[in-house]
Amino acid sequence: MNVLLIGGGGREHALAWALSASPLLTKLYAAPGNAGIAELAACVALNTADHAAVLRFIAENRINFVVVGPEAPLVAGLADALTAAGIKHFGPSKAAAQLEGSKGFTKDLCREAGIPTAAYGRFNDADSAKAYLASQAVPIVVKADGLAAGKGVVVATTRAEAEAAIEACFAGAFGAAGAEVVIEEFLEGEEASFFALCDGKTALALATAQDHKRVGDGDTGPNTGGMGAYSPAPIMTPDMCARTMDEIINPTVRTMAARGTPFKGVLFAGLMITAQGPKLIEYNVRFGDPETQVLMTRLQSDLLAAMVATSDGVLDHFDLRWRNEVALTVVLAAKGYPGTPEKGTEIRGLDAAGSVPDVEIFHAGTRRDGERILADGGRVLNVTALGASVAEAQARAYEAIAKIDWPGGFCRHDIGWRAVAREKQGV
Repeated sequence: MNVLLIGGGGREHALAWALSASPLLTKLYAAPGNAGIAELAACVALNTADHAAVLRFIAENRINFVVVGPEAPLVAGLADALTAAGIKHFGPSKAAAQLEGSKGFTKDLCREAGIPTAAYGRFNDADSAKAYLASQAVPIVVKADGLAAGKGVVVATTRAEAEAAIEACFAGAFGAAGAEVVIEEFLEGEEASFFALCDGKTALALATAQDHKRVGDGDTGPNTGGMGAYSPAPIMTPDMCARTMDEIINPTVRTMAARGTPFKGVLFAGLMITAQGPKLIEYNVRFGDPETQVLMTRLQSDLLAAMVATSDGVLDHFDLRWRNEVALTVVLAAKGYPGTPEKGTEIRGLDAAGSVPDVEIFHAGTRRDGERILADGGRVLNVTALGASVAEAQARAYEAIAKIDWPGGFCRHDIGWRAVAREKQGV
């Protein structure tokens, strides 16, 4: 099969790495790709917002299957254009992608399906939002309804902070994404990431993961797109996974199908594990980043075959195998992230770092300039390691990072700290 992979981040490098191992693959293309993906695929400059241009490229290069990595093309309806053209693909329709494209849409679906989630209100003007806020306890969560590149969520510890977040949304801080605001109850617990392949009627659970959103050690500083992750997440016990499927994933799949908008692709549930059990924080309609890097490292089965089975609607006859080892990834980000990252700085020592046993280095925001690899984004590299324990995988990842010569970058030094503490306690 000739496969086109849409996207150019760390998630897509991990997907390209897994796809390239498939015996079903003939040739892999990536649009736009990055310096790491270019080692595995033919990278092409293609405006993925121009659906006609994408379809022309598919026809000219005899593409059999399209994998859509990021959320924006899905929310914009790329999958619908592929369906209309008879092109097999992995990723949900525009209507189904509202599960990520509109937080209010998802909250209303939870209410309809009885899915456990935080109490909420949704508002299209600041006055009504502030009136609702006045009757709520703090801390409280204020979210821009639409896609805001991971920056539209404020956990407000005071009423003044919540009011400022509301005003920022309606003042245009997040563009069209902030035209509507969702205000949610603050949930106490531990976060986890849960993934399931869905073919419109059947859901197949994948491995679990836990990421680290804060930029600094000890979970300090502003939220980011993710500074590291590990898999599996110890808090996601077999019982907790079963409850997540029964109480959250399967009701979502049933409700979307009943509405005539079946979900086909990967459903990524951001969970809060509370004293009452799992509650849904939000849905994403694509693989997580950096969770994909640890999932793909542990996946033993053929990813391309699994994606085709999802597209064909035959997941009820499919299963997946996973490595028993723990995978852990550390994000190396450019100085300035999550604000304005410094671009163009040179990264050396990648070959030495990649030579550490059981380590894979996934590129997230890089470009090649002759023989040099340059930083070209906020989150730039994902150093991913396998180990018999979280502590062992953590040690390997940081051993590799020590070999990277990049004064323009930084990372957290405590990825996996919760799980390492649990291991020391024998929990």
